[in-house]
Amino acid sequence: MISARGLAFAYPNGHGALSGIDLEIAEDERVALLGPNGAGKTTLMLHLNGLLTGGGELDVAGLRVGRDDMRELRGRVGLVFQDPDDQLFMPTVREDVAFGPLNLGLPAPEALARVDEALDRVRMGHAADRAPHALSMGERRRVAIATVLAMRPRLLVLDEPSANLDPRGRRELVEVLADVGGTMLVATHDLPLAAQLCERAVVLDGGHVVADGPVAEILADPELLAAHDLELPLGFDLARVVL
Repeated sequence: MISARGLAFAYPNGHGALSGIDLEIAEDERVALLGPNGAGKTTLMLHLNGLLTGGGELDVAGLRVGRDDMRELRGRVGLVFQDPDDQLFMPTVREDVAFGPLNLGLPAPEALARVDEALDRVRMGHAADRAPHALSMGERRRVAIATVLAMRPRLLVLDEPSANLDPRGRRELVEVLADVGGTMLVATHDLPLAAQLCERAVVLDGGHVVADGPVAEILADPELLAAHDLELPLGFDLARVVL
């Protein structure tokens, strides 16, 4: 699903955000992308649907980024931003979720069927006619995920999905994401979330992949975590986590 070879990127100010990354992610894998602030996680995610393009080679969902059709790529890669308000801009939830399918040129009945399906998957069907700004942060985040699911992507990419959520909102989000099938890449500082949702973890730091393996093994290595400014909450017991 993702194949990166020597992927490199520097911002105009000269900051090298990615330094020759090699990464392979198979179809239907759920991978947590971990690392401190400034590690390059968001930069890597923005490459996956062509919002940024750098050096090296990157194939995503069967397409070569930077060479093949970007519209087709963005239909296959669903990117959910950290702030749901970056994705919600229509008067109602229904219109927000319908925006993508309608812009694909789908007939209105088919687009609306996708809306109902996506909202049901994130448990927000009851809010279809509400204004997004009237929802809680957790509800807005689930609606933002629905806007992406309505496009039926082959790859779901989430940037800090649990940020700024209260315990109930976080629990509901985890339950929703646990039921979403397909390939998923989750960039997060929330290590318990990574343990709950993903079977594999990739640690990024300084634009390099510094660790890659089963999430339980990565999170059970306190020296590795400490070296890259990561830590589990006090008292968190990995043995009690059920994927």
